[in-house]
Amino acid sequence: MKPILAITMGDPAGIGPEITVRALNRKETYEKCRPIVCGDAAIMEQATQLLGLDLTIHAVDSVAEASFEYGTIDVLDMHCVDLDTFEFGKVQPQCGNAAFQYIRKAIDLAMADEVDGTVTAPLNKEALNLAGHHYDGHTEIYATFTHTKKYAMMLADENIRVIHVSTHVPLRKACDLVKKQRVIECAELIDDACRQFGIEQPLIGIAGLNPHASENGMFGYEEAQEIIPAIEELRQRGFHVDGPVPPDSVFAKARCGKYDGVVAMYHDQGHIPLKVCAFQWDKATGKMESASGVNITLGLPIIRVSVDHGTAFDVAGKGIANDSAMTLSIDYATRMAIYRRAKMF
Repeated sequence: MKPILAITMGDPAGIGPEITVRALNRKETYEKCRPIVCGDAAIMEQATQLLGLDLTIHAVDSVAEASFEYGTIDVLDMHCVDLDTFEFGKVQPQCGNAAFQYIRKAIDLAMADEVDGTVTAPLNKEALNLAGHHYDGHTEIYATFTHTKKYAMMLADENIRVIHVSTHVPLRKACDLVKKQRVIECAELIDDACRQFGIEQPLIGIAGLNPHASENGMFGYEEAQEIIPAIEELRQRGFHVDGPVPPDSVFAKARCGKYDGVVAMYHDQGHIPLKVCAFQWDKATGKMESASGVNITLGLPIIRVSVDHGTAFDVAGKGIANDSAMTLSIDYATRMAIYRRAKMF
């Protein structure tokens, strides 16, 4: 049986509804999985009309009621949005709350094994906090409600797959968080993720923290004291790792296929190269044409894959949002769900 995926609609005022509808208008989506949207049926209907697509919105109260048929979008209708006050492209507390409730529902379904994985459309952090839900984003919400203490963010686009030793902390603090055990933990997580994507024997590149990976101690000590000991232990345990690789070359090597995954030492070290590759900008208009990267939370007891872009309020409601990242997210979640099911049996 094809895996069931719960897809959250994201912030209703953003491009989440549009990219979800576009992705579910693709016949190949239904050929590999059974999708059900956690959201508001009325907003999904609005997005379908906006895009001029001949799709039926099927509002349901449970996964058991879903039809999973191409041409029909099953929506767990949560009635979170008041259409009389709703506006596209605006920060609204009701939309922040809606996005939060969709996520909670998807998590609950996955934890109860009613769905095999979850895929998330973007939320707006300001709206989320205005609604009284004080989280940095999806990752922290998932960690809280799955009771997960050890987790990490992985970004992926084509050959580049990167996990981060630290993410949303000041750069000064990020350097202090480069510790042997955390490097080992991240390498273990990305190795397991690569295997879920079908890579049987992943080679993981471990980035250095300092320029030239410290040049044998000339530019810092973190490599010698924390990163190299982590690499040595990983090798002793049978992991295929390389490093510390200078940060200015590790991603070029990953892009050409040398590494199946990369352990980055902090947020921007990993995010910048991936987004340079995954985000396509139109020079003439100065606007982003497409974004194909995905964000996967590793270490959770359930599958969570997300688009690696924001709500794009500036284009929301205009019918021009690109669904490439959503389509790729669904593909990654499907592969992970199939792998996990195979391991169970």
